[in-house]
Amino acid sequence: MLLIAIAFLRFYDQTDFEFLGYITQPRQWSNGFTVAALLATLANFGVEWNRRNRETNRLAQEAQRRTEEEQRRNEAEERRTEEEQRRIREEQRRIREEQRRMAQERADESRRAEERERQIARTRIETRCRIAEIQFQLDPSDGNRRALREALALLAEYGDLFS
Repeated sequence: MLLIAIAFLRFYDQTDFEFLGYITQPRQWSNGFTVAALLATLANFGVEWNRRNRETNRLAQEAQRRTEEEQRRNEAEERRTEEEQRRIREEQRRIREEQRRMAQERADESRRAEERERQIARTRIETRCRIAEIQFQLDPSDGNRRALREALALLAEYGDLFS
């Protein structure tokens, strides 16, 4: 608008437009409008400069906020991962301990079963020897003598069971 007013005042006179005859000293008015246009341009430049700086700051702050937020998420994820790894290690340790305990129980049960079998075998041999001895004492026949010898041979062969 100021540029139009400057152009009218600078390049036209009342012969071109009658209403310009009402203005005294059009050159001074043109110069004043030129200065006003320059001031308006400078003011606009300052406002735009300020707006641009604020926008740049806002974008930088937003980027920094996103970076910090991403960093917090990464740290939280690392904590969750570390916690999960700790839980996995703890679970693996618990499983190993349980397996070790079960293996120990199986070994103990196996030893007890072997001991029971040895005890049963020992009892059978002892019982067989006593029966053969009693039969020989009651009837010292050759058959009972052979049975007693077999029982004694068995006792001699498996004597380590009784130690």
